[in-house]
Amino acid sequence: MKLRSKETYWLLKNGLINSYPSLQENISCDVLIIGGGITGSLIAYQLSQEGYQTVLIDKRDIAMGSTCATTAMLQYEIDEPLHTLIDKVGENAAVDTYREGVLAIDKLGDIVKKIKAACGYQKKHSVYIADSKKKLEFLRKEFECRKKYKFEVSWLTQTELKNQFGMIGEAAILSQAAASVDAYNLAHALLTYSIAQYRVRVFDHTSADDVKHSNGTTTVITDNQSMIECKHVVYATGYEAQPMLKKNVVNLNSTYALVSEPLSKIPESLLTTIFWNTQDPYLYLRTTADNRILVGGGDVGFKNALRKDRLIDKKEIFLLKSIKEILPDLNLIPDFSWAGTFGVTKDALPYMGAYPEYPNSYFVLGFGGNGITFSVMGMNIISDALSGRHNKFLEYFSLKR
Repeated sequence: MKLRSKETYWLLKNGLINSYPSLQENISCDVLIIGGGITGSLIAYQLSQEGYQTVLIDKRDIAMGSTCATTAMLQYEIDEPLHTLIDKVGENAAVDTYREGVLAIDKLGDIVKKIKAACGYQKKHSVYIADSKKKLEFLRKEFECRKKYKFEVSWLTQTELKNQFGMIGEAAILSQAAASVDAYNLAHALLTYSIAQYRVRVFDHTSADDVKHSNGTTTVITDNQSMIECKHVVYATGYEAQPMLKKNVVNLNSTYALVSEPLSKIPESLLTTIFWNTQDPYLYLRTTADNRILVGGGDVGFKNALRKDRLIDKKEIFLLKSIKEILPDLNLIPDFSWAGTFGVTKDALPYMGAYPEYPNSYFVLGFGGNGITFSVMGMNIISDALSGRHNKFLEYFSLKR
């Protein structure tokens, strides 16, 4: 039996890129960001360049939570198809969210270029595959809905899917807007740039143990009793924010992924495309910058970390079998396998904005399968919230909905 590390591919590939000091003194700032994953790093980048004195803290090493485990397929599609999302949240919120996702992919590419991050960002196409004849009508409805709202999509027949991509499926939607990235690397690159250009201060192994509000000022007390006095707090803590909220806004799932050994040659159609299908839970696939195949899926409800990790070997077998069924000519030798945890909301939309119980505070909780694109959207949402500018997504993504 070949023993493989259960650490994520991104951590083993990159190593510990940067280490930051823990906070050992009292400080003050305009904005304190709690959470040093890709969401917190993007917000620190955005707010600091707007002139806010910004501090970021994380109770772990930077980007060692969900960011380290993400498969980082960037799509404008969210976990809820557009035609059913319209039924759930209305036409405006659904269509605007999908359109903003397209813009977020390009915006992230512009950021990567500006900060010169070597994070493997690559624009790609996306193929959404009907895995059975039963799903054909469903997929056709989704295709017609996207065409109606002017998304750049085309329909692939079973034969076209096989000829162009070597994929087995009943039909597929081909979208022009997608990308992939190494989010762990990018989070560190964003902070490195923000520190150098805008004097952001970053502290790891520093947890917020208590928060006090008085006379328009918020004081966060850390685990070693250091105090951070600030005008605003932004919580970018993902599903770990749930205990702070009175109502349940997220259900947790465990998801599984594997990365193959490098392949000597990968078809160009696979290098430039990400894939997912209509299974429930869906199977997804992308390539990495070093010629590996990354496969993910096999989601189950999260119960505890031990159960999640115990299933890794079983889920690796499942993923290998599943990918063989749709790509029979591709021979993969797994090199890394791991598990991650992600949150699912009632309507597949994230939660962002203010919460009445916490004055001077905002949450950016990019739940769902598209957490990174949601986080890019969150940059402007929080910037507008701090400045008092109108932003329709503050209503769409409200914590009070």
